[in-house]
Amino acid sequence: MAETVSATVSATISEAACESGGEVAPIEPTLPVTAVLVLADGTVFRGQGIGAAGTAVGEVCFNTSMTGYQEIITDPSYAGQIITFTFPHIGNVGANLEDLESAAPAARGVILRAPITAPSNWRATRPLNAWLESHGLVGLAGIDTRRLIRRIRDLGAPNGVVAHAPDGRFDLAALRSQAAAWPGLDGMDLALEVTCRQSYGWDESRWGLGLGFGRQEAPRHHVVAIDYGAKRNILRCLAATGCRVTVVPATASFDDVMRHQPDGVFLSNGPGDPAATGSYAVPTIRALVESGLPVFGICLGHQMLALALGGRTEKMARGHRGANHPVKDLATGRVEITSQNHGFVVVPESLPETVEVSHRSLFDGSNEGIRLKDRPVFSVQYHPEASPGPQDSFYLFEHFTALMDAR
Repeated sequence: MAETVSATVSATISEAACESGGEVAPIEPTLPVTAVLVLADGTVFRGQGIGAAGTAVGEVCFNTSMTGYQEIITDPSYAGQIITFTFPHIGNVGANLEDLESAAPAARGVILRAPITAPSNWRATRPLNAWLESHGLVGLAGIDTRRLIRRIRDLGAPNGVVAHAPDGRFDLAALRSQAAAWPGLDGMDLALEVTCRQSYGWDESRWGLGLGFGRQEAPRHHVVAIDYGAKRNILRCLAATGCRVTVVPATASFDDVMRHQPDGVFLSNGPGDPAATGSYAVPTIRALVESGLPVFGICLGHQMLALALGGRTEKMARGHRGANHPVKDLATGRVEITSQNHGFVVVPESLPETVEVSHRSLFDGSNEGIRLKDRPVFSVQYHPEASPGPQDSFYLFEHFTALMDAR
Protein backbone atom coordinates (compact mmCIF):
# COMPACT_ATOMS: atom_id res chain seq x y z
CA MET A 1 0.00 0.00 0.00
CA ALA A 2 1.35 3.40 -0.94
CA GLU A 3 2.08 5.75 1.93
CA THR A 4 2.82 9.45 2.09
CA VAL A 5 6.56 9.94 2.50
CA SER A 6 6.99 10.58 6.21
CA ALA A 7 9.48 10.19 9.02
CA THR A 8 7.75 6.97 10.08
CA VAL A 9 7.89 5.37 6.62
CA SER A 10 11.44 6.45 5.91
CA ALA A 11 12.92 5.55 9.30
CA THR A 12 13.33 1.86 8.44
CA ILE A 13 14.98 2.71 5.13
CA SER A 14 17.30 5.22 6.81
CA GLU A 15 18.44 2.79 9.49
CA ALA A 16 19.13 0.08 6.90
CA ALA A 17 21.06 2.50 4.70
CA CYS A 18 22.95 4.53 7.28
CA GLU A 19 26.31 3.33 5.96
CA SER A 20 25.38 4.36 2.42
CA GLY A 21 24.04 7.81 3.20
CA GLY A 22 20.46 6.97 4.15
CA GLU A 23 17.88 9.69 3.64
CA VAL A 24 19.10 12.60 1.54
CA ALA A 25 17.34 15.93 1.86
CA PRO A 26 16.12 17.64 -1.32
CA ILE A 27 18.00 20.65 -2.67
CA GLU A 28 14.76 22.68 -2.70
CA PRO A 29 13.23 21.91 0.75
CA THR A 30 10.38 24.40 0.28
CA LEU A 31 9.02 22.55 -2.76
CA PRO A 32 6.75 19.52 -2.31
CA VAL A 33 8.38 16.12 -2.76
CA THR A 34 6.82 14.52 -5.84
CA ALA A 35 9.60 12.12 -6.85
CA VAL A 36 12.19 9.90 -5.21
CA LEU A 37 15.21 7.84 -6.18
CA VAL A 38 15.51 4.69 -4.07
CA LEU A 39 18.73 2.69 -4.40
CA ALA A 40 19.04 -1.03 -3.77
CA ASP A 41 20.93 -0.36 -0.52
CA GLY A 42 18.02 1.73 0.79
CA THR A 43 19.43 5.20 0.17
CA VAL A 44 16.63 7.63 -0.71
CA PHE A 45 16.96 10.90 -2.63
CA ARG A 46 13.89 13.18 -2.63
CA GLY A 47 13.01 15.88 -5.13
CA GLN A 48 10.50 17.04 -7.69
CA GLY A 49 9.11 14.91 -10.46
CA ILE A 50 9.69 15.73 -14.12
CA GLY A 51 8.44 14.02 -17.23
CA ALA A 52 5.84 11.28 -16.90
CA ALA A 53 4.39 10.00 -13.64
CA GLY A 54 5.29 6.40 -12.83
CA THR A 55 8.31 4.31 -11.85
CA ALA A 56 11.43 3.14 -13.69
CA VAL A 57 14.07 0.66 -12.53
CA GLY A 58 17.60 0.40 -13.91
CA GLU A 59 21.29 0.97 -13.33
CA VAL A 60 21.97 4.52 -12.12
CA CYS A 61 24.87 6.06 -14.05
CA PHE A 62 26.13 9.58 -14.76
CA ASN A 63 27.07 11.55 -17.87
CA THR A 64 29.48 14.51 -17.76
CA SER A 65 28.48 16.17 -21.06
CA MET A 66 27.56 19.85 -20.95
CA THR A 67 25.52 19.69 -24.15
CA GLY A 68 23.50 17.19 -26.17
CA TYR A 69 21.07 15.92 -23.55
CA GLN A 70 18.48 14.96 -26.15
CA GLU A 71 21.02 12.90 -28.10
CA ILE A 72 22.14 11.26 -24.86
CA ILE A 73 18.63 10.30 -23.76
CA THR A 74 17.85 8.77 -27.17
CA ASP A 75 21.15 6.87 -27.47
CA PRO A 76 20.14 3.16 -27.58
CA SER A 77 23.28 2.32 -25.60
CA TYR A 78 21.48 3.70 -22.52
CA ALA A 79 18.85 0.96 -22.53
CA GLY A 80 18.43 -0.32 -18.98
CA GLN A 81 19.94 2.79 -17.39
CA ILE A 82 18.84 5.86 -15.46
CA ILE A 83 21.00 8.84 -16.44
CA THR A 84 22.22 11.40 -13.90
CA PHE A 85 23.46 14.58 -15.58
CA THR A 86 26.42 16.24 -13.88
CA PHE A 87 25.77 19.50 -15.72
CA PRO A 88 23.11 21.31 -13.65
CA HIS A 89 21.24 23.25 -16.34
CA ILE A 90 19.38 20.82 -18.57
CA GLY A 91 16.59 21.89 -20.91
CA ASN A 92 17.85 25.26 -22.12
CA VAL A 93 17.71 24.29 -25.82
CA GLY A 94 14.34 22.57 -25.48
CA ALA A 95 13.61 19.59 -27.68
CA ASN A 96 13.25 19.15 -31.43
CA LEU A 97 12.75 16.42 -34.02
CA GLU A 98 16.32 16.56 -35.39
CA ASP A 99 18.52 15.83 -32.37
CA LEU A 100 17.35 12.24 -32.05
CA GLU A 101 19.57 9.16 -32.10
CA SER A 102 16.56 6.81 -32.13
CA ALA A 103 12.82 7.16 -32.57
CA ALA A 104 12.16 7.07 -28.82
CA PRO A 105 14.28 7.40 -25.66
CA ALA A 106 16.20 4.27 -24.77
CA ALA A 107 17.07 5.43 -21.24
CA ARG A 108 14.71 4.42 -18.45
CA GLY A 109 14.83 7.66 -16.50
CA VAL A 110 16.69 10.93 -15.94
CA ILE A 111 17.99 12.71 -12.83
CA LEU A 112 18.80 16.44 -12.72
CA ARG A 113 20.30 18.84 -10.19
CA ALA A 114 18.03 21.80 -11.01
CA PRO A 115 14.50 22.10 -12.38
CA ILE A 116 14.31 21.87 -16.16
CA THR A 117 15.42 25.14 -17.73
CA ALA A 118 12.96 26.92 -20.03
CA PRO A 119 13.85 26.54 -23.73
CA SER A 120 15.81 29.40 -25.27
CA ASN A 121 16.92 28.24 -28.70
CA TRP A 122 15.64 28.90 -32.20
CA ARG A 123 15.59 25.18 -33.03
CA ALA A 124 13.35 24.23 -30.09
CA THR A 125 9.88 22.97 -30.97
CA ARG A 126 8.75 22.12 -27.42
CA PRO A 127 10.00 22.21 -23.82
CA LEU A 128 12.10 19.27 -22.67
CA ASN A 129 9.61 18.35 -19.93
CA ALA A 130 6.77 18.04 -22.45
CA TRP A 131 9.01 15.88 -24.65
CA LEU A 132 9.90 13.61 -21.72
CA GLU A 133 6.25 13.29 -20.76
CA SER A 134 5.18 12.48 -24.32
CA HIS A 135 7.61 9.54 -24.36
CA GLY A 136 6.61 8.25 -20.92
CA LEU A 137 10.06 8.96 -19.46
CA VAL A 138 10.18 9.31 -15.67
CA GLY A 139 12.48 11.87 -14.11
CA LEU A 140 13.62 13.48 -10.86
CA ALA A 141 15.03 16.98 -10.29
CA GLY A 142 16.13 19.01 -7.30
CA ILE A 143 18.50 16.53 -5.64
CA ASP A 144 22.18 16.80 -4.75
CA THR A 145 23.57 15.11 -7.85
CA ARG A 146 27.11 15.67 -6.60
CA ARG A 147 26.44 13.41 -3.64
CA LEU A 148 24.86 10.76 -5.85
CA ILE A 149 27.75 10.88 -8.32
CA ARG A 150 30.33 10.59 -5.54
CA ARG A 151 28.45 7.51 -4.37
CA ILE A 152 28.69 6.02 -7.91
CA ARG A 153 32.35 7.01 -8.16
CA ASP A 154 33.28 5.37 -4.87
CA LEU A 155 30.98 2.33 -4.77
CA GLY A 156 30.08 1.65 -8.40
CA ALA A 157 26.86 2.12 -10.36
CA PRO A 158 23.91 0.95 -8.22
CA ASN A 159 20.54 -0.40 -9.18
CA GLY A 160 17.77 2.03 -8.37
CA VAL A 161 14.16 3.05 -8.93
CA VAL A 162 12.99 6.52 -9.92
CA ALA A 163 9.38 7.12 -8.91
CA HIS A 164 7.31 10.19 -9.82
CA ALA A 165 3.95 10.60 -8.09
CA PRO A 166 2.26 14.04 -8.19
CA ASP A 167 0.50 13.30 -4.89
CA GLY A 168 3.81 12.62 -3.14
CA ARG A 169 2.86 9.14 -1.93
CA PHE A 170 5.48 6.41 -2.18
CA ASP A 171 5.92 2.92 -0.75
CA LEU A 172 9.64 3.24 -0.11
CA ALA A 173 10.06 -0.33 1.13
CA ALA A 174 8.49 -1.70 -2.05
CA LEU A 175 10.63 0.57 -4.22
CA ARG A 176 13.76 -0.60 -2.43
CA SER A 177 12.76 -4.21 -2.97
CA GLN A 178 12.15 -3.52 -6.66
CA ALA A 179 15.62 -1.99 -7.01
CA ALA A 180 17.27 -4.86 -5.13
CA ALA A 181 15.45 -7.49 -7.23
CA TRP A 182 16.49 -6.02 -10.58
CA PRO A 183 19.22 -8.32 -11.96
CA GLY A 184 21.54 -5.59 -13.28
CA LEU A 185 23.34 -5.25 -16.62
CA ASP A 186 25.97 -7.92 -16.00
CA GLY A 187 24.88 -10.85 -18.17
CA MET A 188 21.95 -8.93 -19.71
CA ASP A 189 21.38 -8.90 -23.48
CA LEU A 190 19.66 -5.62 -24.37
CA ALA A 191 20.61 -5.40 -28.04
CA LEU A 192 17.54 -7.43 -28.96
CA GLU A 193 15.37 -4.71 -27.39
CA VAL A 194 16.79 -1.87 -29.48
CA THR A 195 17.82 -3.46 -32.79
CA CYS A 196 15.78 -3.04 -35.95
CA ARG A 197 13.26 -5.76 -36.79
CA GLN A 198 14.09 -5.94 -40.48
CA SER A 199 16.73 -4.68 -42.88
CA TYR A 200 16.47 -1.19 -44.39
CA GLY A 201 18.49 1.22 -46.49
CA TRP A 202 20.00 4.49 -45.23
CA ASP A 203 21.27 7.45 -47.26
CA GLU A 204 20.79 10.43 -44.91
CA SER A 205 24.04 12.28 -44.20
CA ARG A 206 25.17 14.83 -41.64
CA TRP A 207 23.31 17.99 -40.62
CA GLY A 208 24.38 21.42 -41.84
CA LEU A 209 23.40 24.85 -40.54
CA GLY A 210 20.63 26.22 -42.71
CA LEU A 211 20.63 23.04 -44.78
CA GLY A 212 19.33 20.33 -42.50
CA PHE A 213 20.30 16.73 -43.20
CA GLY A 214 21.90 15.89 -46.53
CA ARG A 215 21.55 12.87 -48.83
CA GLN A 216 24.21 10.59 -50.24
CA GLU A 217 23.29 10.35 -53.92
CA ALA A 218 26.60 9.15 -55.38
CA PRO A 219 28.01 6.49 -53.01
CA ARG A 220 31.37 4.85 -53.71
CA HIS A 221 30.89 1.92 -51.36
CA HIS A 222 28.16 -0.29 -49.95
CA VAL A 223 28.38 -0.89 -46.20
CA VAL A 224 26.28 -3.31 -44.18
CA ALA A 225 25.77 -1.98 -40.66
CA ILE A 226 24.82 -4.56 -38.05
CA ASP A 227 22.44 -2.82 -35.68
CA TYR A 228 23.09 -3.64 -32.03
CA GLY A 229 21.56 -0.27 -31.10
CA ALA A 230 22.97 2.03 -33.78
CA LYS A 231 22.79 5.78 -33.32
CA ARG A 232 21.41 7.63 -36.32
CA ASN A 233 24.38 9.97 -36.55
CA ILE A 234 26.73 7.01 -36.97
CA LEU A 235 24.78 6.01 -40.07
CA ARG A 236 24.86 9.65 -41.24
CA CYS A 237 28.65 9.72 -40.88
CA LEU A 238 28.98 6.58 -42.98
CA ALA A 239 26.77 8.17 -45.65
CA ALA A 240 28.75 11.43 -45.46
CA THR A 241 31.98 9.57 -46.27
CA GLY A 242 30.59 8.08 -49.47
CA CYS A 243 28.73 4.98 -48.33
CA ARG A 244 25.39 3.49 -49.21
CA VAL A 245 24.28 1.81 -45.99
CA THR A 246 22.13 -1.25 -45.49
CA VAL A 247 21.17 -1.78 -41.85
CA VAL A 248 20.51 -5.36 -40.69
CA PRO A 249 19.27 -6.72 -37.33
CA ALA A 250 21.65 -7.77 -34.56
CA THR A 251 20.82 -11.42 -35.17
CA ALA A 252 21.90 -11.33 -38.83
CA SER A 253 24.03 -14.33 -39.80
CA PHE A 254 27.14 -14.26 -41.99
CA ASP A 255 25.05 -15.37 -44.94
CA ASP A 256 22.47 -12.65 -44.22
CA VAL A 257 25.21 -10.02 -44.35
CA MET A 258 26.97 -11.37 -47.42
CA ARG A 259 23.70 -11.60 -49.34
CA HIS A 260 23.91 -7.80 -49.67
CA GLN A 261 27.38 -8.02 -51.28
CA PRO A 262 28.98 -5.36 -49.05
CA ASP A 263 32.31 -3.65 -49.56
CA GLY A 264 32.69 -3.40 -45.79
CA VAL A 265 30.83 -4.18 -42.56
CA PHE A 266 30.15 -1.87 -39.65
CA LEU A 267 29.51 -3.16 -36.11
CA SER A 268 27.42 -0.61 -34.21
CA ASN A 269 27.20 0.58 -30.66
CA GLY A 270 24.59 -0.87 -28.33
CA PRO A 271 23.59 -1.60 -24.71
CA GLY A 272 24.07 -4.46 -22.28
CA ASP A 273 26.69 -7.11 -21.65
CA PRO A 274 28.75 -7.91 -24.79
CA ALA A 275 29.26 -11.49 -23.64
CA ALA A 276 25.48 -12.01 -23.58
CA THR A 277 24.93 -10.40 -26.99
CA GLY A 278 27.97 -12.23 -28.31
CA SER A 279 26.25 -15.61 -28.02
CA TYR A 280 24.68 -14.97 -31.42
CA ALA A 281 26.80 -12.07 -32.74
CA VAL A 282 30.32 -13.41 -32.24
CA PRO A 283 30.07 -16.31 -34.75
CA THR A 284 28.90 -13.85 -37.41
CA ILE A 285 31.69 -11.38 -36.62
CA ARG A 286 34.33 -14.14 -36.62
CA ALA A 287 33.23 -15.26 -40.07
CA LEU A 288 33.26 -11.67 -41.35
CA VAL A 289 36.83 -11.19 -40.13
CA GLU A 290 37.91 -14.41 -41.84
CA SER A 291 36.27 -13.27 -45.09
CA GLY A 292 38.85 -10.50 -45.51
CA LEU A 293 36.26 -7.70 -45.72
CA PRO A 294 37.07 -4.37 -44.04
CA VAL A 295 35.34 -4.33 -40.63
CA PHE A 296 34.87 -1.29 -38.37
CA GLY A 297 33.32 -1.54 -34.90
CA ILE A 298 32.51 0.94 -32.17
CA CYS A 299 31.41 0.60 -28.55
CA LEU A 300 29.51 -2.71 -28.21
CA GLY A 301 30.70 -3.61 -31.70
CA HIS A 302 34.28 -3.06 -30.53
CA GLN A 303 33.75 -5.29 -27.51
CA MET A 304 32.17 -8.09 -29.52
CA LEU A 305 34.92 -7.89 -32.13
CA ALA A 306 37.39 -8.45 -29.30
CA LEU A 307 35.37 -11.48 -28.16
CA ALA A 308 35.34 -12.84 -31.71
CA LEU A 309 39.14 -12.51 -31.83
CA GLY A 310 39.56 -14.50 -28.62
CA GLY A 311 39.61 -11.71 -26.04
CA ARG A 312 37.30 -11.10 -23.11
CA THR A 313 35.40 -8.20 -21.56
CA GLU A 314 34.55 -7.19 -18.00
CA LYS A 315 32.14 -4.81 -16.32
CA MET A 316 33.50 -1.48 -15.13
CA ALA A 317 32.70 -0.09 -11.70
CA ARG A 318 31.31 3.20 -13.00
CA GLY A 319 31.85 3.23 -16.77
CA HIS A 320 32.76 6.07 -19.15
CA ARG A 321 29.96 8.44 -20.11
CA GLY A 322 30.57 11.96 -21.37
CA ALA A 323 31.84 14.13 -24.21
CA ASN A 324 35.17 15.09 -22.66
CA HIS A 325 37.20 11.87 -22.42
CA PRO A 326 40.85 12.09 -23.59
CA VAL A 327 42.06 9.11 -25.61
CA LYS A 328 45.59 8.59 -26.95
CA ASP A 329 46.25 7.15 -30.40
CA LEU A 330 49.27 4.98 -29.63
CA ALA A 331 50.53 5.00 -33.22
CA THR A 332 50.67 8.77 -33.65
CA GLY A 333 50.75 10.05 -30.06
CA ARG A 334 47.77 12.26 -30.90
CA VAL A 335 45.23 12.87 -28.14
CA GLU A 336 41.56 12.96 -29.08
CA ILE A 337 38.77 14.37 -26.93
CA THR A 338 36.00 11.83 -27.33
CA SER A 339 32.34 11.12 -26.65
CA GLN A 340 31.81 7.90 -24.68
CA ASN A 341 29.07 5.73 -23.25
CA HIS A 342 30.02 2.27 -22.02
CA GLY A 343 29.94 0.19 -18.85
CA PHE A 344 31.99 -2.76 -20.10
CA VAL A 345 35.58 -2.80 -21.32
CA VAL A 346 37.92 -5.03 -23.32
CA VAL A 347 40.70 -6.66 -21.29
CA PRO A 348 43.81 -6.03 -23.44
CA GLU A 349 45.86 -8.81 -21.81
CA SER A 350 43.33 -11.33 -23.12
CA LEU A 351 43.87 -10.43 -26.80
CA PRO A 352 45.92 -12.71 -29.07
CA GLU A 353 49.22 -11.65 -30.65
CA THR A 354 47.52 -10.93 -33.99
CA VAL A 355 45.71 -8.00 -32.33
CA GLU A 356 47.35 -4.77 -31.24
CA VAL A 357 45.97 -2.11 -28.93
CA SER A 358 45.56 1.13 -30.91
CA HIS A 359 44.03 3.56 -28.39
CA ARG A 360 44.11 3.99 -24.62
CA SER A 361 42.10 6.10 -22.18
CA LEU A 362 44.09 8.85 -20.47
CA PHE A 363 41.60 8.82 -17.59
CA ASP A 364 42.21 5.28 -16.35
CA GLY A 365 44.42 3.54 -18.93
CA SER A 366 41.64 1.24 -20.12
CA ASN A 367 41.43 -0.06 -23.67
CA GLU A 368 39.90 2.27 -26.26
CA GLY A 369 40.76 0.62 -29.55
CA ILE A 370 42.21 -2.41 -31.32
CA ARG A 371 43.25 -3.41 -34.83
CA LEU A 372 44.35 -6.59 -36.53
CA LYS A 373 47.92 -6.73 -37.79
CA ASP A 374 47.11 -8.80 -40.86
CA ARG A 375 43.56 -7.82 -41.86
CA PRO A 376 41.62 -4.57 -42.56
CA VAL A 377 39.78 -4.80 -39.23
CA PHE A 378 39.72 -2.22 -36.43
CA SER A 379 37.46 -0.86 -33.71
CA VAL A 380 37.24 1.80 -31.01
CA GLN A 381 35.43 1.94 -27.71
CA TYR A 382 34.30 5.56 -28.00
CA HIS A 383 31.74 7.20 -30.31
CA PRO A 384 33.55 8.90 -33.22
CA GLU A 385 30.31 10.24 -34.72
CA ALA A 386 30.26 12.78 -31.85
CA SER A 387 26.56 13.18 -31.25
CA PRO A 388 26.93 14.76 -28.81
CA GLY A 389 30.55 15.64 -28.39
CA PRO A 390 33.69 16.85 -30.19
CA GLN A 391 34.53 15.81 -33.74
CA ASP A 392 38.19 14.87 -33.17
CA SER A 393 37.60 11.27 -34.20
CA PHE A 394 35.65 11.63 -37.45
CA TYR A 395 38.80 10.54 -39.30
CA LEU A 396 37.99 6.95 -38.35
CA PHE A 397 35.11 6.89 -40.83
CA GLU A 398 37.49 8.15 -43.50
CA HIS A 399 39.98 5.43 -42.53
CA PHE A 400 37.24 2.84 -42.97
CA THR A 401 36.41 4.11 -46.47
CA ALA A 402 40.15 4.17 -47.29
CA LEU A 403 40.34 0.47 -46.43
CA MET A 404 37.46 -0.20 -48.80
CA ASP A 405 39.16 1.93 -51.48
CA ALA A 406 42.31 -0.15 -51.13
CA ARG A 407 40.40 -3.40 -51.36
